[in-house]
Amino acid sequence: MTTYLPSLFGGMLLGLSAVVLLIATGRIAGISGILGRLLQGSMAPVNLAFVIGLLMGPLLYAAAYGGFPAVTAVTAWQPVLIAGLLVGIGTRMGSGCTSGHGILGLARFSKRSLAATATFLAAGMATATVMGMLQ
Repeated sequence: MTTYLPSLFGGMLLGLSAVVLLIATGRIAGISGILGRLLQGSMAPVNLAFVIGLLMGPLLYAAAYGGFPAVTAVTAWQPVLIAGLLVGIGTRMGSGCTSGHGILGLARFSKRSLAATATFLAAGMATATVMGMLQ
C-alpha cells in the first residue's frame, strides 16, 4: 500500500495546484501554456511561481522520502531530445498539453479535452506497443 502513497500525494498536490490556479487567476494549469506565457512575459509572477513550484517538487519528494527514486535511463539523450521537441510541437497543434486537457479540461467536461486526452492515450498505447514489439 505504501508503494502508491508518493504517487497519490503527488496527484493530490497537482490537482490542488490546478484548482488554486484556476480560482486565483481564471487560467487553466496547462504547463505548455504557463511556460509559453512565462517566456512571453505575460503574467510573469504567477507563471514563474507555478514553474518554480514544479521544479521544487522533486526536492520536496527527496525531503519527504529520504532521497530520490531510482531511475535508469536506457536510451541515449538524442531520442529523448527529439521526443521532447515533438511533444512541444504537439501541444501547439493540440492547443494544450496533457495537464491542461487531462486534468482541468476533463473536469470541466470539455469535449475538445476529451478528444485530446483520448488521442494522447491512444498514441501512447500504440507507441508503447510498437516499441515493445521492436525490442
